[in-house]
Amino acid sequence: MAPLLPLITALLVFSYGPGGSLSCDLSQDHVQVSKENIALLHQMQRISSFRCRKDRKNFGFLWEMVDGSHMQKAQAISVLYEMLQEISNVFGIQQSSGAWNTTLLHGLLSGLHWQLKDLGTCLVPEMKEVEPALGMEDPVQAVKKYFQGIHIYLKEKQYTDCAWEVVRVEIRKAFSLSTNLLDRL
Repeated sequence: MAPLLPLITALLVFSYGPGGSLSCDLSQDHVQVSKENIALLHQMQRISSFRCRKDRKNFGFLWEMVDGSHMQKAQAISVLYEMLQEISNVFGIQQSSGAWNTTLLHGLLSGLHWQLKDLGTCLVPEMKEVEPALGMEDPVQAVKKYFQGIHIYLKEKQYTDCAWEVVRVEIRKAFSLSTNLLDRL
């Protein structure tokens, strides 16, 4: 999961810096909601991750692809927004409600919705037109493909408790890294 750190670093650095027409300044509340989402994801654990070790999967996202060295600020914000949207989509599917305590699930989805709204103030129409660096895959498309793999995995595993546990752990790691970096900024 170490390659995830450069992606989140780039996203946060680009999101917080002053930037021309992008007057994006995520509030400290954004950090707090991320911490609350991590706590909710931790509380959502229903079974031992160790019990599900046979179901572990490398979802194959090339995190170093979006390490920030060749990513524009607008693109970094778009990637972070897409990641939160996709996490919301994963936990928002009908099969998810049967896997989790509904109070915890609703809390997580509410937190994600708030973060998306807060981050949405940073999005500008031109962001949809940002081109990736020459020869690079579009990072937003890579995030979509990564989460498509998570959806396929859940479906192939027939939304078993262990499949949900593997996905919960995967997403919790991403939240933890991003929150630690937000705290430092």
